[in-house]
Amino acid sequence: MHESRDVGSKPTARAIKACGRQERASLRRIQPARRDEKSSRSPRDADEEAKAIPPPAPPTCAAPCQHSQLRLDMSTGSPGDLCRLLFPPLRGFALRKSIPSATGAIRQRELAFVQQELPARTNGSAPTTPALARDSLHTKMEQLEEQLLSKILTLQKERQAASTDRSQQQHNIEKELNSLQNRVTELEHGPPGYSPPDAFKVTIPVQNNYMYARMKKSLPELYAFTICMWLKSKALAGLGTPFSYSVPSQANEIVLLEWGTNPLELLINDKVAQLPLSLKDKAWHHVCVAWTTRDGKWSAYQDGEQRGAGENLASWHAIKPQGVIILGQEQDTLGGRFDATQAFVGELAQFGVWDHMLAPAEILGLANCTSHLQGNVIQWDDQAVEVFGGASKGGFTACEEGRKA
Repeated sequence: MHESRDVGSKPTARAIKACGRQERASLRRIQPARRDEKSSRSPRDADEEAKAIPPPAPPTCAAPCQHSQLRLDMSTGSPGDLCRLLFPPLRGFALRKSIPSATGAIRQRELAFVQQELPARTNGSAPTTPALARDSLHTKMEQLEEQLLSKILTLQKERQAASTDRSQQQHNIEKELNSLQNRVTELEHGPPGYSPPDAFKVTIPVQNNYMYARMKKSLPELYAFTICMWLKSKALAGLGTPFSYSVPSQANEIVLLEWGTNPLELLINDKVAQLPLSLKDKAWHHVCVAWTTRDGKWSAYQDGEQRGAGENLASWHAIKPQGVIILGQEQDTLGGRFDATQAFVGELAQFGVWDHMLAPAEILGLANCTSHLQGNVIQWDDQAVEVFGGASKGGFTACEEGRKA
């Protein structure tokens, strides 16, 4: 009997030769790449790279072996085992050479991808050139607006300061001009010899809004007063304003005024009492007005005689302190804003203020020159009176001037 054999139990010579040819063909394809890589890389770099990357499982030559219908018993191994047994050196060398090439190709592809994605992301996250220019222009405009606003505020402050100082500057200029005029007069006629120091008068020759005299001293808070003076009016119509006292909160704190065809009036805190006095005969007259806050009682005297009296004139009002006393002009604001139609034209002298109501006998003594009573708040003194705008000072003796009139 013939012993039966399984033709698939052992590899045939033809199958082994086929696998050998396949491995040698693979070797011929790999060797040129190996020579090129050796020329550009050092052996040390290749060894380090091979050690760093573990080689994957080598390919089996199952396909050629299966193509040749090679059959192996499961107990002896698989077609892949046969290939590993036949060509172990070729398998390891081919894998070590193909892995770095594949790794380099992957890195090149990643680099190209990053180069493509980076500009797109940059353009999406960063502002474009027109946007940057617009932001810069907006910032500059804001800076210019801040500078402009600061300049406007500075100009407003300077304007306010200039407006506040304007009256003071005008006052200083007029004071200097008057000083020069007085100096010229003194050089022409010699120094005035006022003796006593109250023996002078103030002359305002023309009706305008810039000639006046100013008392250097102000008033304290008063609950009563008496104001007396000598005056000679040269006005054709109303007497004008012989004197006015203004405070910051009230321009008409105390005013003696005759305007146009209206009668002579005494104003206290802008309240009015009409005085029955007649002073437009171009002669010297002695005038006194007295007032008390109690029930607002007042009285008016001409040439030592009481001509009028009344009450309820600014009752219980206190005369405010630290104001400005002007002779010859009515004040619409503190120390200024004069009206030419309300100006006094003529001569003034012996202006005095007391902090109480003088008795009728005391007023008569002042009028007929039998008493030389000085005001205990404001005294008539050459050093206490300033003249402005062309107003001038001259010698005056009350009773002699009165008799001449």
